[in-house]
Amino acid sequence: MKLTPIGDRVIIKLLEKEEVKKGGIIIPDTAKERPQIGEVVAVGKGRRNNAGEHIPMEVKKGDRVLFEKYADKEITINDDKFLVVKEEGIIAIV
Repeated sequence: MKLTPIGDRVIIKLLEKEEVKKGGIIIPDTAKERPQIGEVVAVGKGRRNNAGEHIPMEVKKGDRVLFEKYADKEITINDDKFLVVKEEGIIAIV
């Protein structure tokens, strides 16, 4: 399935962080924090300013990005988790 975000939205695939278990304690998935880093899989065309001029996106497909914790909508497609984030919710390209 091909997803194409609209405007200044970005679709990010979550990258799982490496799990280190100490002392044999297993942490259930429901108690784990979601990673805040992911790979951009699709970008919109960008937003427009007040004058109607197109402002291109700063991120591109394939970039690894760090994003704000609560700046997204989570979706699941074919058991893969993706986030839909506005470009302003992206903190940095890693």
